[in-house]
Amino acid sequence: MTRLSLGRKCRAKLLLACVFGIAPVVRAATCTTESQMTVAQRDGMANAARSMAAQVQTGDVLGLKANTLPAVAADFSGIEATAADLRPMLRQATITVDEVYLLDASTQAPDAQHTDFFCGSPVVVLNFTGLPAGTYGLAILHATGVPQPQQISLILSKSENGQWLLGGFYSKAMTAAGHDGVWYWSAARKFAQTRMNWDAWFFYQLANTLLDPLDFLSSPNLDKLHHESDQVKPDELPGTKPMILSANGGAFAVTALESTTALGSLDLDLHYAPDASQAAQLRDPAAARAQVTGITTALLALHPELHDAFHGVWVHADQGNRTLFALELPMSGFAANAPQANRATNR
Repeated sequence: MTRLSLGRKCRAKLLLACVFGIAPVVRAATCTTESQMTVAQRDGMANAARSMAAQVQTGDVLGLKANTLPAVAADFSGIEATAADLRPMLRQATITVDEVYLLDASTQAPDAQHTDFFCGSPVVVLNFTGLPAGTYGLAILHATGVPQPQQISLILSKSENGQWLLGGFYSKAMTAAGHDGVWYWSAARKFAQTRMNWDAWFFYQLANTLLDPLDFLSSPNLDKLHHESDQVKPDELPGTKPMILSANGGAFAVTALESTTALGSLDLDLHYAPDASQAAQLRDPAAARAQVTGITTALLALHPELHDAFHGVWVHADQGNRTLFALELPMSGFAANAPQANRATNR
């Protein structure tokens, strides 16, 4: 199932671990933006990135591996799986290089633990940990003109003979349920202005998922998006503690509440952990449907604004790593603006 949520869809074998910088900055690293590069620098990086994307389009996994840094090619399974998933979506796509950054860490100390690159103005920051001295690049590509447009980010490493080699591969969708990240950001602001904070929160998360190409990249726009999102975050959301919903005379522990486009439309994705008695009821289809319907009714009674933001609710009853029962319930089956008769708490 494809899920757009707080988590990122970033399956790749990376050259190095990458984190947001909280450690002292290493000034030996410099970043050159596309507008600051020479034509040769810009074209060399862009052509290499475009060629690698073309190899994904055509299924040339061996060719892609041959153009990969040896340390990464030694364990190529992550990139190979990502490329296989992407190929059907990219086969007829138009590939464009959206941005390139030249990252020079050739003069940094051999034992440097953290490397931060400050790129352009407004400043885009790239934060790495354990980066060996060398010359690197970041290329962000867009695959468009297909039903599921994708954003592809390639970490490149320059070899001794001047060839750009693949060091890391990220992919993520550019749209969800037919809308891009800017659309979700605008919609989230409208929800926030009318104090529909639950709708605003989920739409801010979608905007962030679609607009943030990499976990280790930050920018003023993304920082602004995160700040706006923090202002509306509901206190009752499940996290370290479940959210408890009262329904059908019982208490149900909701362990996760996100968004999903698994069926094309935008749905809520609700997971709960039934106790032994509740799990036993799930063996009977009619009782199982009544149980998940009751949970959904309780949630919508507490937060009727969710009717306005989602097509339906996917409800999953989970036991450990297994799903005992799952059902998608359309919002049209529930009365809008239901009275808030139930209570939700965290424990």
